[in-house]
Amino acid sequence: KIYMLLSFPKDEVGNSILDLDTLENSEFDLGSIISESEYDRVFSSFKHPFTGINMVEFYREVIHNEGCEVEFVTLKDKEIKFCKGCLACQKLGKCVINDDANEITAKMKEAEVIVWATPVYYYEMSGQMKTLIDRANSLFATGKNFTEIYVITTSADSSKGVAQTVLNGVKGWVACFSGVELKGFLEAGGLDNPNDVNSRKDLLEQAYNMGKNI
Repeated sequence: KIYMLLSFPKDEVGNSILDLDTLENSEFDLGSIISESEYDRVFSSFKHPFTGINMVEFYREVIHNEGCEVEFVTLKDKEIKFCKGCLACQKLGKCVINDDANEITAKMKEAEVIVWATPVYYYEMSGQMKTLIDRANSLFATGKNFTEIYVITTSADSSKGVAQTVLNGVKGWVACFSGVELKGFLEAGGLDNPNDVNSRKDLLEQAYNMGKNI
């Protein structure tokens, strides 16, 4: 099973995944946490204005075609507080802080593959992603199913290696688990504006092929 974490109204690569007018007229807002079933009910008719496809359905189709199950999870507007460093999670099997991190960590535990997608902020992973990694420390005590990790980064800077620090951080996390490998990495640079990726067929093809190889 694959869990995908997406932001909205645009995903981490800048693709629009829902219509803002529809959002405004729905029971949701930009501060909502939208489940996959809720997205399908309210926003599944949305088509990207440039590609003419629904990006969530596209991602889901790629994974389903490979015989995998997928669930989308977005960190946008999740309540994830900073780790206290108390190590209580090593005894309890979960964090003592009662917020959204425990639910997401439970999903990570059951997944066979995890795909991290993050914008590059000051040549590092987003704060939300790093905080979740810290808060998922209970996985050392409870065990996990995942064996493969993939990383997708986006940035305005097109310099080669701009996301190397992000990759190093994920590699450090991966190295803490036995039997886990970093299997794929896509560095999407030169994306100054939200929809720039739509003209980068090379990046879209790389992302598609990486998904097919999972």
